[in-house]
Amino acid sequence: MAQQLDQYRLLGRSGLRVSPLSLGTMTFGVPTDSWGTSDDEARAQLDHYMSLGGNFVDTANFYGGMGGSERLLGQLIEGRRQRRVISTKYSITMSPGDPNASGNHRKNMMQAVEDSLRRLNTDYIDLYYLHVWDSRTPVDEIMRAFDDLVSAGKILYVGISDTPAWQISRLQAIAELRAYAPLVALQIPYSLNERTVEREYMPMAQEMGLGVLPWSPLGGGVLTGKYSRDDLRREVATEMGGLTSRKAQNLATGRLTEKSIDIADVVVEIATELEKTPAQVALAWTLLNDAVVSPLMGARTLAQLEDNIGALAVDFSEEQLDRLDQVSAVEPCFPHYMIDGDFASGLMGGVHVEKRRR
Repeated sequence: MAQQLDQYRLLGRSGLRVSPLSLGTMTFGVPTDSWGTSDDEARAQLDHYMSLGGNFVDTANFYGGMGGSERLLGQLIEGRRQRRVISTKYSITMSPGDPNASGNHRKNMMQAVEDSLRRLNTDYIDLYYLHVWDSRTPVDEIMRAFDDLVSAGKILYVGISDTPAWQISRLQAIAELRAYAPLVALQIPYSLNERTVEREYMPMAQEMGLGVLPWSPLGGGVLTGKYSRDDLRREVATEMGGLTSRKAQNLATGRLTEKSIDIADVVVEIATELEKTPAQVALAWTLLNDAVVSPLMGARTLAQLEDNIGALAVDFSEEQLDRLDQVSAVEPCFPHYMIDGDFASGLMGGVHVEKRRR
């Protein structure tokens, strides 16, 4: 059944209403001679998204070359901030060489939120994420600092991204036990090319009240069918200094492989059958997971954004879903091959017991 941007969803275990597709701004403030969006295109994207009822806009302090995305977004939403749900993030260094200008600790969080508020030209941030786990900061320090920011009214809700599932569970348990502001949002990569998160992250998010917001739902653009097997054989610079193209990034991160092209081939076939685009098919597929609230659209141009929004009108047949599932399935791993399915049922005596409803 077709959806619309103004058919809002609740974000995790909260009362916050957000659109079923969110506008990502990672390309805002990036030079257009690489993979960035011009300022005029950025305004056109935001205007079009909002004209359809879209209200959820995502950025990060690091995007756009040390704050460029936040600064541009702050200019674009001036005078129309109130109806927008703005999310941003902290963790990645904003001052190379300064040991306290990166990481998850209180000092970096406090200075980062003040800087983001200034760049966004706003008094508060709707949703504030820990961007990347640093494996060093104590979990109680993180959750207490987040709670202090909520109490001060500088942020309204707390989210987390790119963090081990067991640490997220631990953070949420501490928040519940100490009555801190809880985590309500989880950003992780999720696409037909990246389904390993279905093993732990998706059930954890549902159990613990976090709405999942997939980043890279098009698998770095691989699922649009833009790459061929010839691209696997062409040498490109894959060290960090040479990752100036999307293809180089996809090769370096393992998103462009024989298997991912096999998956993209099926996506293209089904798109042709449905008279949709591959991007729409790939995006629509992520929305089928019950844990997913609002995938991030990372369009570079207005035309790409308009195409992405068309994902809300995609309706699959069961046969098409089976084909997508078969080509993209990931290998089962412990403990799931032991505790899921018929094997687990046999261990429990073969008696059917309905699972607890969340």
